[in-house]
Amino acid sequence: MRFIDSLSRGARISLVLGIIVFINIIVSFVHLNIDLTEDNRFRLTEPTKHLIRSVPDNIYIRVLLDGEFPAGFKRLKQATKDLLDQMRSYNGYIEYSFENPNEGTAHDINKRREEYSKDGMLPTNLMVRTGTENKEQLIYPYAILMSGSDKMIVNLLENASGADQETNLGNSINLLEYKMANGLQRLLSNNKKNILFVTGHGELESEQTRSIESSLRYFYNFGRVNLDSVPLLKKEVDALIIAKPRLPYSEQNKFTLDQYIMRGGKVLWLVDGMAMSLDSMSTRTEYVPEPLDVGLSDLLYKYGLRIQPDFVLDLECSRIPQVIGKQGDRPQIELFPWYYHPLVAARSNHPISRNLDYINFEFVSSIDTIKTKLTQTKTALLYSSQYSRIQLYPNKVGFDILRYKPDPDKFNKPNIPIAYLVEGGFSSAFENRMEESMLQGLHSIGQDFVSSVSNNKMILVSDGEIIKNLYDKENGKFAQLGYNKFEKTTFNGNRDFLSNALEYLTNDQNILSARSKEFKIRLLDKVKVAKERSFWQFLNIGLPLLGLVLFGIFNTWYRKKKYTGFVSGT
Repeated sequence: MRFIDSLSRGARISLVLGIIVFINIIVSFVHLNIDLTEDNRFRLTEPTKHLIRSVPDNIYIRVLLDGEFPAGFKRLKQATKDLLDQMRSYNGYIEYSFENPNEGTAHDINKRREEYSKDGMLPTNLMVRTGTENKEQLIYPYAILMSGSDKMIVNLLENASGADQETNLGNSINLLEYKMANGLQRLLSNNKKNILFVTGHGELESEQTRSIESSLRYFYNFGRVNLDSVPLLKKEVDALIIAKPRLPYSEQNKFTLDQYIMRGGKVLWLVDGMAMSLDSMSTRTEYVPEPLDVGLSDLLYKYGLRIQPDFVLDLECSRIPQVIGKQGDRPQIELFPWYYHPLVAARSNHPISRNLDYINFEFVSSIDTIKTKLTQTKTALLYSSQYSRIQLYPNKVGFDILRYKPDPDKFNKPNIPIAYLVEGGFSSAFENRMEESMLQGLHSIGQDFVSSVSNNKMILVSDGEIIKNLYDKENGKFAQLGYNKFEKTTFNGNRDFLSNALEYLTNDQNILSARSKEFKIRLLDKVKVAKERSFWQFLNIGLPLLGLVLFGIFNTWYRKKKYTGFVSGT
């Protein structure tokens, strides 16, 4: 203290400024972020932090969200900016800018839009109210991540069918971190994962899965494999997809699958419980379906799962056309709810299925879990609504059900699981029952039998139609996955669920955990605002002005009294 007191005024100021500069230099090397918000909106997940810190070179992010927007889109813009500021605080290689796609001359704007269209960026047509007029405005809610000559397009806006704009914007903010981290990871990834579809048992043809393969071609190498041609699948195969088999698997095929799983291989099972489709009723009004036995039940049972021979009926469903009469020579057609085709809203909090659009199922069955010898964690990813029920085998399926108004009291079995994730240990289905020829086959390629795996994961969905796209053989065109030809609506949940499932199975960095974050959009009560508008206007505007006027009057009176008394006293 004596040293400081002995310094001149100029020296003290210089000392204080030097301390401030020193503290700023130290802080620049230390990241300090204290998040006091209820929903931790300013805190990145650990996998995202690890990914950002590993960025080796400059990443430039162009966000096309600049301009005049309604309040909801301003929230999305600000949330995007906050996220990018957080990412940049962990790695200085990350830079960004906001751009207005609608800025410039008409020629510049049109040229820009053509370039966006080539990259698959389609605008959102937004109605913006300016004064007493409504004006259409095209918005491009995209971020373009660039590293050298490589780039990745990230769609920032969720557009779930049936949801209002506020809900979609809320979901968009919820998924910002995941989308940015996922785009960044895929931009930096040099090696694509290898995904194989199993063939040889009546599974879906390549034309029927072309939509999902086209959507994910930048991230995975897709191929097909007939299990008869390989005694053992190589470790380079990151995951298998078994998509709607119709014919039985041989014991040798099942043994190949089993040993792939015991060696850490991942499987996405898309298997029907009943042999049924709308085509089965094309020439009849009712049909008695049979359980579909493709020989996989013993494998699934050993792994802790069982598909039941039943149907899940749900009041939340898509519709099919029925002829209700004729108008002249033309039939009158109307769409009716078809309870055998549930529209499943993802209600699970697991990152695979959180915040998804509706998923369209066709003739789906229920799934039970089985206790196994090794420790497992089983998570129901998808299940029916609260207005659902089970139709047991044997029973007929007919269009007569459409004649009557449904009784909600009969749809009294809610939340029936139709998709499961199983993680943990798995025992071989061929333990203590392996044939000598199978063992000799392994020894011939220098491999031993593996009886268990301590840490693996698989996903089972009891409907193969979830991955099937419509295909026109005449013109070779295919529809987008999730497209419903009767309602002429695309349910993006089918594509997003499968994409998330494959990422969860094949990606050990667990970027998908960022999908679990939820930011609460605290909206005003519009009814209360309209009712109490005058009161709140007076409270926020009138009351401060009134207080200022009263203070001025009081201050004038006080000063007048004070100084009048002072003068009279002298």
